[in-house]
Amino acid sequence: MTSPEPSSLLLLTGMSGSGKSIALRTLEDSGYYCIDNLPAELLTEALRSLRNQELESPERLACAIDIRSRNDLAQMPEWLSALAREGQAAQLVFIDSDNDVLLRRYADTRRRHPLSHLGLALADAITLERQALKPLRALADHVIDSSTMNVHQLRRAIIERLGVGDDLPPALLFQSFAYKRGLPPDADFVFDARVLPNPHWNPALRPLSGRDRAVRDFFEQAPDVQAYLAQVRDMLESWLPRLRHDTRSYITIAFGCSGGRHRSVYLAETLAAHVRNHGWPDAATFHRELD
Repeated sequence: MTSPEPSSLLLLTGMSGSGKSIALRTLEDSGYYCIDNLPAELLTEALRSLRNQELESPERLACAIDIRSRNDLAQMPEWLSALAREGQAAQLVFIDSDNDVLLRRYADTRRRHPLSHLGLALADAITLERQALKPLRALADHVIDSSTMNVHQLRRAIIERLGVGDDLPPALLFQSFAYKRGLPPDADFVFDARVLPNPHWNPALRPLSGRDRAVRDFFEQAPDVQAYLAQVRDMLESWLPRLRHDTRSYITIAFGCSGGRHRSVYLAETLAAHVRNHGWPDAATFHRELD
């Protein structure tokens, strides 16, 4: 027995360096099953494979097809017709940027253009790619020009133009860390807990962590810790609902203390448990010095 066709199939294409990878990640974060650099002539085979697998076929599918496939992309109407014969409608999304912007982005990232193997100068490779992709741009249901966009603006354009992702809140991670080992590089919010009472100086509590009941009892009886906890909780309750509608997919809230074992762990665990009961059921914890 075959699974039904995906309810949404997006074919993502466009100029190299225009932000297709950002667009594809945005779709993946919005619940799409994504395939990158799929040869266009394999579209129907990929669809059949997904329909015939034992697991349930993904409801939303996105495939990135671009100059890397080394095929005659002018045949796209034939491939779209083949999909239609399979009963699958598809939307073609083209991400574009001005040539000058593409030149600057390649200069900034120092990445190789997909056509550099032909021995072309970068400007010539971009010109040749644009000519090869001209039939796809003409067919596109959506053309998004990223020339003046940063990463966040492009993500927002994808979400708004394609109507994806609005029902998926960003993933929350509550992390603890020790300041002596440096700040977590991916933290969006950082709270310093070193001002709070430290169980390290209690010989009975020193070998334990903020996960242990005895340490939690210690903090729950400390007025300063509870005041600190309440203030951070109030801040999160005010701002997390706004971040739910932002374009980011992950939010990391980090708590630091001297050793990363007691105060920071307790705060991360306690606040993660709180938000799980207030609209963020998948909030996770990570303790850098323990895990």
